[in-house]
Amino acid sequence: MSISLEDEIALLLRNTNLTLATAESATGGLISGTITSVSGSSAYYIGSVISYSSEIKEKILGVKSETLQKYGAVSRQVAEEMAQGVRRLMNTDIGISDTGIAGPTGATSTKPVGLFYLGLSAVDRNIIEEHIFSGNRQMIRQAAMQATLTMLRDYLLGKYKTC
Repeated sequence: MSISLEDEIALLLRNTNLTLATAESATGGLISGTITSVSGSSAYYIGSVISYSSEIKEKILGVKSETLQKYGAVSRQVAEEMAQGVRRLMNTDIGISDTGIAGPTGATSTKPVGLFYLGLSAVDRNIIEEHIFSGNRQMIRQAAMQATLTMLRDYLLGKYKTC
């Protein structure tokens, strides 16, 4: 019998005594909803900011206005600043974030539907991943949530260790 991703993350966070917060944009709460579906998640999960607008990214999470203007809300730089900002705001060991274009609208010539940047900020490092997901809006959002949780699990398992 296999263990779910969220249950595996719960075990890893409990075993390491690490705390977690999320900053979500295009997933709109799917990540935090999945994390809190595990009984006892209050032992490690502190909270979330759903920062759908750039104004909230800037005012609450501390994303720099210069970063938003130069790179746009859907960018590697914004995902990193969101993860750092929520970790700082919630005073947690780890902050994770997503920003992307779930579609069917919102794409540009350089940023297609399905483009997501996922961020993780911890004391020892920041990790940013770029993904392009396919499918309809719900499929894309679900895939972004799964990829963000997979990145978190892989970090907790030490898969991002430096050489």
